Amino acid sequence: MDKRLIGVLLIVVVGASAGVYFFLWQAPKPPTLATIAGKITDVKTGNPLAGATVTIDGKKATTTSDGAYSLSLNIGSYKLSVSMKDYRMENRTVDAREEKTYTVNIALTPTTPPPPSKITLKVITRHGSDITFAAEALFLGSEYAKKYNVTEITWVPVGSTLWIETIKRSGDIDVGWGGGPVLFDLVHRENLLAPLTSGEASAALAEIPDKIAGMPMKRTSQGKVYWVGAAISSFGFTINMQQLKTAKLPEPSTWADLANETYAVTLPSPIVGTADATKSTSNTRMFEIILQAYGWQKGWELLTLKGANARIYDRSESVRDAAIIGEIGVGTTIDYYGYTAQLENPGICKYLLPKDGTIVNGDPIALLSTSKSPEAAQAFIAWVISAEGQKIWLNPRINRLPINPRVFDTPEGRQRADLKQIFEDTQKALVIDFSDDLSISYEYSLMYFYYGTIVRPQLKLADTWMKVTNAKLSGKISQTKFMELTRKLSDPHQFVFNDPVSGKPTSFTQEYAQSINGKVMTDVTFRDRIVVEWTRAAEARYDNVLTELKSLTG
Repeated sequence: MDKRLIGVLLIVVVGASAGVYFFLWQAPKPPTLATIAGKITDVKTGNPLAGATVTIDGKKATTTSDGAYSLSLNIGSYKLSVSMKDYRMENRTVDAREEKTYTVNIALTPTTPPPPSKITLKVITRHGSDITFAAEALFLGSEYAKKYNVTEITWVPVGSTLWIETIKRSGDIDVGWGGGPVLFDLVHRENLLAPLTSGEASAALAEIPDKIAGMPMKRTSQGKVYWVGAAISSFGFTINMQQLKTAKLPEPSTWADLANETYAVTLPSPIVGTADATKSTSNTRMFEIILQAYGWQKGWELLTLKGANARIYDRSESVRDAAIIGEIGVGTTIDYYGYTAQLENPGICKYLLPKDGTIVNGDPIALLSTSKSPEAAQAFIAWVISAEGQKIWLNPRINRLPINPRVFDTPEGRQRADLKQIFEDTQKALVIDFSDDLSISYEYSLMYFYYGTIVRPQLKLADTWMKVTNAKLSGKISQTKFMELTRKLSDPHQFVFNDPVSGKPTSFTQEYAQSINGKVMTDVTFRDRIVVEWTRAAEARYDNVLTELKSLTG
């Protein structure tokens, strides 16, 4: 007997009649099911699409990470539809007449995204208006800007010591551009840089060498690029040959030459020019080169005596301009300021790479983690390092060395054979073994010690140095005594001051500079207190040297 037949006893009572009836009931057969399964992929890439919705006869399934879906239904003919955000819906008819699995794979076509609303990029920078104006005009006319509907750039020109504070306070800056590797590494350590990951940025990065002259042109962490050089720079000095000839002074060839008593003979009218470390990232970099080339003690002796020989400007561009017009005979400058001086004052000005060593920097550009438009921001970065964007450096008023050598293959690049030759010569320059990490460890201490002991008391420093030098040249003191007084004037280990926190006397060793670097960077009150203390101690130091000199010379 068929097990699906079930006996049912039915007792019926109607009025006076009663009866017993027995029925056989047959349970319904289970439905015959068909399975419809497959994978949903991207029609352009072939990649599986997770999260797509497959709908058949009201039933829905969501695709898994490998794009797969599966639905079981009664046999029959069905309309299958697939939908997913940013893709066109696809429909299929499936004739599922048998109890088996029907495979239906569907490739979805991406929809064209709606045009973005107008975007204004916000860029914090150390570049001057000559560069920012040129870059904005060229970029806004580019295909990159049109694709992302970037219609404006807001520039935030801020001193390097205020970058971190400004980025955090603003909260919406998209890009950082220009200011040197140490500045960008400091910003990175504050978790304010985001990796360059867009397709456009990745393609542009592939054209940039990882190293030039042994120095990194990209900062990579865990396989991701956080900044890339937008131009390359070397560091040296720009000289005005006519001014040096008039003063009957030799052309310098090394950093050490700028600290020599040879250039003190023009004091109190300095023949050397340099910039305040707290106002110029390029000059700060030069001071770091000197410290790493000569060591902490000898390096600070050179920096102090160079400061004594110099007119100290509050902008690095002012050093260049002073050399061009002959206000000074030699000025510490980044390379492109020197090339501009050569073009504007040919036969009079020239740029020199110091024979005691320099470095070749990649001057960075980076995406900030505060960006509200990261795709558009990365498009701007990609444009800057592309051959098209690198044309801004070829402007005779700018004269920066491109980082992307493909720019020299453009019509504009072929007209700058002079810059191409400098680009090739720079890669052969004598470069020192330089550590960015070491520079970062004491950079803020360096800047404010320089300001407190050289910039603020500079008139007294220069006067003391001039009198010590004149005493030697006139034969009033011996060479041995001259060297002794010079060390007392400039040796950081003989510089004694009271630590603002402990109140104890200390000297400015490298270890001390490293120990307070973070506090100088972040604690304005501490910074102001220690600068005042450094200035007081420096003035006392210079007075002591003058007192001793007077006792020797009468």
